Amino acid sequence: MTRRFLTAEDVARAAGTEIVVEPETLVTPQAEELAASRGMVIRTPSGPYTVPPPDRGPDADTAAAHRAFLPEPIDSVAVGQTAIVTAVGANKPGVLASITAKIAELGGNVEDVSQKVIGSYFHIILTVRVEGQPFEVLHDQLVCMGSPEELAISVMNERAFRFMHRV
Repeated sequence: MTRRFLTAEDVARAAGTEIVVEPETLVTPQAEELAASRGMVIRTPSGPYTVPPPDRGPDADTAAAHRAFLPEPIDSVAVGQTAIVTAVGANKPGVLASITAKIAELGGNVEDVSQKVIGSYFHIILTVRVEGQPFEVLHDQLVCMGSPEELAISVMNERAFRFMHRV
C-alpha cells in the first residue's frame, strides 16, 4: 500500500476549514501545527485523523508490542504504580534523608536505590512505589524540593522511563 504524506506546504495551499485525508496518510507535525494555527481541521472520510501504525521498516513488526509501553499522561497514573526519582546536586549532609523522608511522608515506598558521589556532587536514582498519594502529588512535592542552584529532582512514571531507555 502506498502512503501519502500531508505536509505544511499542502496545508498552506489548502482552502477552507478542513482537510480530508485517507486513513493511511501520514500528517507531518509541521502540517498539524500550521493547520491548527489557521483553524483548520484534518480528518478522514470516516472521522477524526489518527496516526496510522507503521506498516513497513524496522518498527512495523514491533509497533504493537511497543504501544503497550507507551507512557500514560501524568494525571492518569494510579496509586500503586512505580516512579523513577532522580536527583543530582551538591553533596551535603542530609540530602538523601530529606528526599526519602518526603517520599515516606507522601506514603511512597523506596524499592531500590542507586547512589554515587562524584567530587562534591551526588547522583541518585530511586525506584519508588507510589502508595499513599496520586502520582502527580508525589511528582509536584518532590520536584518542588529542588532548587536550580543546589538540587535538581526529576520524577517520572516508570513506564515512561523504560520506554525512553529501551534498546
